[in-house]
Amino acid sequence: MPIAATVPLLAENRYNYGLELRGYQIKAIRAIEAALATEQRELLLAMATGTGKTKTCITLVYRLLKTKRFRRILFLVDRTSLGEQATNAFKDSRMENLQTFADIFELKELDDTTPNSDTKVQIATVQGMVKRILYPSDETAVLTADQYDCIVVDECHRGYLPDRELSEVELTFRDFNDYVSKYRRVLEQFDAVKIGLTATPALHTTQIFGDPVFTYSYREAVIDGWLIDHEPPIQITTALSEDGIQWQPGEEMEFFDPQTGKLDLIHAPDEVRVEVEQFNKRVVTQEFNRVICEELARHIDPSIPELGKTLIFCATDAHADIVVDQLKQALREQYGEIDDDAVAKITGKVDRPLQLIRQFRNEVNPKIAVTVDLLTTGIDVPSICNLVFIRRVNSRILYEQMLGRATRRCDEIGKEVFRVFDAVNLYEAIAPVSTMRPLVVNPNISFTKLLEELDTITEPAAVDTIVDQLLAKIQRKRRHLSEDAQAELEAIAGTDISAIVSQLAQSDSTQVQAWFRQRRAIAEILDRQDGGTQPLLISYHADELRRVERGYGVAESSSRYGRPEDYLDSFKTFLQQNQNQIAALMVVTQRPRDLTRQQLKELRSLLDRAGYSEKALQVAWRDAKNEDIAASIIGFIRQAALGDPLVSYGERVDRAINKLLASQPWTVPQRKWLERIGKQLKVETIVDQNALDKGEFKTQGGGFERLNKVFNGQLAGILGEISDRLWGNAG
Repeated sequence: MPIAATVPLLAENRYNYGLELRGYQIKAIRAIEAALATEQRELLLAMATGTGKTKTCITLVYRLLKTKRFRRILFLVDRTSLGEQATNAFKDSRMENLQTFADIFELKELDDTTPNSDTKVQIATVQGMVKRILYPSDETAVLTADQYDCIVVDECHRGYLPDRELSEVELTFRDFNDYVSKYRRVLEQFDAVKIGLTATPALHTTQIFGDPVFTYSYREAVIDGWLIDHEPPIQITTALSEDGIQWQPGEEMEFFDPQTGKLDLIHAPDEVRVEVEQFNKRVVTQEFNRVICEELARHIDPSIPELGKTLIFCATDAHADIVVDQLKQALREQYGEIDDDAVAKITGKVDRPLQLIRQFRNEVNPKIAVTVDLLTTGIDVPSICNLVFIRRVNSRILYEQMLGRATRRCDEIGKEVFRVFDAVNLYEAIAPVSTMRPLVVNPNISFTKLLEELDTITEPAAVDTIVDQLLAKIQRKRRHLSEDAQAELEAIAGTDISAIVSQLAQSDSTQVQAWFRQRRAIAEILDRQDGGTQPLLISYHADELRRVERGYGVAESSSRYGRPEDYLDSFKTFLQQNQNQIAALMVVTQRPRDLTRQQLKELRSLLDRAGYSEKALQVAWRDAKNEDIAASIIGFIRQAALGDPLVSYGERVDRAINKLLASQPWTVPQRKWLERIGKQLKVETIVDQNALDKGEFKTQGGGFERLNKVFNGQLAGILGEISDRLWGNAG
């Protein structure tokens, strides 16, 4: 059916499905449909982890099929586990007349790769499609260009950030560019509209799908109450993490060779120093992990259900083994006996990892999962309340995906916040990394491959990234070259090896490109050392806890650790500097009853971007004053700007409503509705006419117009009076 014929049908189609869509989800669908109406063929939808991309996508696909905009849709994922989740979602989602999506439209699952004439949605993995398109067997059915007229790609940001443990058996990808090249081949095989879904758009994602037609960020979802905020990260600093691990010249060093399984002893030729970002990758340090696990045990008691579940990110599978053992020991020392299965390693090297993931999601134990990359994306465990980083990552995309594991609400355990424990200074180190960098700086990528990229890539920022990687790799490699390789390299370079990096670092990207084009043989020399698994240093250096502190981000572009008093002072200074420039701040301090819902949302967003979220202010107040007060952002503003007493917001609401109830003889219906308004105030902060025209106020009370009659036409004034009582001194 032509686009012109389907657009009115889409616009007229209502959203009264059994899925009960949220407002932003409807906006997302409308944005996609509007882009389709302009004949756009590559579209990107960016929605934060936990905001219901799958539900949004199922509704979108249902509408597109129902109006005959498309006849057959390929739903593409990059892991079997995500394909299984998608299949279950399509089967369980009730659309109309109590029928599920799968009842209405025929669905083909991962195992059934050949659609028939009635198939409307085919679920497949990228790897499976690559195998069928690029490496077909005699039994493989030919995939024609018109096989699908729409392709929806879930988690389309992933590129070459796959979890090694969950990589598909059908095909392995050589590197990032190899993945993206084959990924593009799959998409280009079909004459189809491409729709990408992601929480974290990457550079290669926007190059394929374009800029997002709709974005709903994590911070927006937190402000709107759909996702959970995290407290400022708890930074755990030890002597070794701060000073590094050092061997003095002549000191005995122990190496473990993973290829031979042997331990070798050598003497340090000069001073050797390993920084925290290489802990548990280049050097095995039991002491560092012991100190971290002992501190974690103080904060995490697996016997308390309200503390939720914990996810720990380690550097390697072997590191995960160490952490499991150390943490079990620390928990037993802290609390006595614990269930042995309360702490479990969940990586690709354990038996039945998918079964363990299901247990982590659905059963009491394990309460603490120790992983590497296995649970970074696509896994939904709402009860995760604690994230622990004992590994560094260089990709903000991967970091935000890791944070996304804990952002979902879990009302069953009263989850209001999640905690981040940072043992490797990741929170601060990740700040300068661009959100659009597509790739973790991969130490295993070859020099030859980097030089090939340097020849083909023209975008300046990408060229700079490759040059940075080349220089960093040369710095690492030059310490491990044999005398013969070093002499050979210096002969080609025409200079001493120690001068190469400094010389290139002072050159611009164009000069570096030209220099390497004339000396391509250097790549072969440097790649000779890439063959085996790097031996691991074994450290027996003692370690001790130095400090545990919060990381308060005081501005959008910075994140630092400091005293909570300093953070609260900086908030006060920010208000003083901006009070007369920001209209909503003036309303909060001078006329709080006039504050609108839109003004409050804009104010929350502005303060959030400046580094002052409600949750961070609550934690800073608790740490500074030893008072745990769940005050609202309005309360913090009025306390800092006017010196108002800081009172729990729930307590403020109760006082305001109780004083109002005691002010005159209300009828029984009036009292009941005032009590309900009080409950709603605790949820929404502002209850106005719009709030009374939805939810139970609409369904049970008939909305503002009818409730106004209950209050004899005085409801608007009563709402204003509640606000006055709410923000008077202590309520």
